[in-house]
Amino acid sequence: MVKVVVTGSNGLLGQSLLDLLLQEKENYEVYGFSRGENRSGRNDFSYVSIDITQEENLKKALIEIQPNFIINTAAMTQVDDCENQKAACDLLNVTVVKWLSEISEEVNAHLIHISTDFIFDGIKGNYKETDTANPLSYYGLSKLKSEELLLKSNINYTILRAILVYGKVFDMSRSNIVLWVKEMLEKGKEITIVDDQFRAPTYVKDLAIACKISMDKKALGIFNISSNGLLSVFDIAKEIAVAFNLDTNLIKPISTFTLNQTAPRPARTGFDLSKTNKELDFYPKSFKEDLQKFKEILI
Repeated sequence: MVKVVVTGSNGLLGQSLLDLLLQEKENYEVYGFSRGENRSGRNDFSYVSIDITQEENLKKALIEIQPNFIINTAAMTQVDDCENQKAACDLLNVTVVKWLSEISEEVNAHLIHISTDFIFDGIKGNYKETDTANPLSYYGLSKLKSEELLLKSNINYTILRAILVYGKVFDMSRSNIVLWVKEMLEKGKEITIVDDQFRAPTYVKDLAIACKISMDKKALGIFNISSNGLLSVFDIAKEIAVAFNLDTNLIKPISTFTLNQTAPRPARTGFDLSKTNKELDFYPKSFKEDLQKFKEILI
């Protein structure tokens, strides 16, 4: 029986992982770490209510469990909040990863960590795992620091980089681009969307599958996980409207400059998925195809 700890188990990826891993209860003994009450709607796993930014509590809980794998889905991901609250961002996105790495070494656990396209400056686009990082925002910098910690560590680790993760789970604490666009258009509200930033969104179920494959294959190193084509965020919104039969005329383009966001964003990201295809034997689909799969679970 493989013991797996999922940090941030109340989040979008955390709940998606619980749903996936608990389909194989005979293979996985699953522990969920999150603050407050268990919000997953499930009681067929071991839930630990914990603030993982408290080092002693985190170390004590993990040493007691002796996990084979730790999947770290906990992070501060609101880009502007990270810019304004650098200490809080560093604590969750960097220091906690350092502790997880130290505990992983102590208990001989494999650490799977989620990173982001925001470690890149967005000049080149279609990034390979080996491309040079140059984050524009503090959020991107914090995630790069966490990657560098693992690269220098003595543990078995997997880093999965994702882009604009979306999906839906039992209890959502915050929205994501697909749900937000869908909700606004269903209410008949006009929305402005940037047309000069390009992304390849990641369906949360794909990211969960990639975590599981990484465990099952004991895959080591860095892998890109996203849909397989680059779209402007404006076109992403239009694809969402088309998928849900909503009015595309309500979507108006706007430039990044006029948005005046606190933290700068990379203009063009997207990933080269060839390493993921080859080593994980995982072939993410287009955003359009993923939307259709997502639509089926919403209906």
